[in-house]
Amino acid sequence: MKVEKIMLISLLLVMFFAYSCNNLTPNVEINKSAEIALIEKSIHGAIGWAKDKDFELLYGIIANDSNYLEVGPGVRITRGFNEFKKAETIWGSPDFKAISYEIRDLKISVSQSGTVAWYYCVLDDVNEWKGQPASWMNTRWTGVLEKREGKWVIVQMHFSFAQK
Repeated sequence: MKVEKIMLISLLLVMFFAYSCNNLTPNVEINKSAEIALIEKSIHGAIGWAKDKDFELLYGIIANDSNYLEVGPGVRITRGFNEFKKAETIWGSPDFKAISYEIRDLKISVSQSGTVAWYYCVLDDVNEWKGQPASWMNTRWTGVLEKREGKWVIVQMHFSFAQK
């Protein structure tokens, strides 16, 4: 009888602690469609800023720290916000002109916590450099965003061209 009591008490304690630990993780209720709309706005802003050369918009969307990572379709890898800003001389040049962009097949997923999101799309980014076409067409674009201080920022992007 004593062993059965100890087993029962042990079982109840285990169940109590399991339930208590589960409740330590707050149940975050997010308005998923509202968050996806904000995420989509950040994704569009990461390309659309170029039309008016709105660097303030761009720098508000890109993570401003050393963890930012961007992988281009070639060999270029940009590590950190400071390295990312070095491209400002190119994009800010009067020789660079953003014509238009189109994002197709955009798929956005949001983590259960509502603080991380990732996306995939196909991008047509139509530009000119010194009057000559400098466009990325049918570019596969993926990325990860993190919600920081109530705002969605891109922490990683990857661009690639499909092989035919």
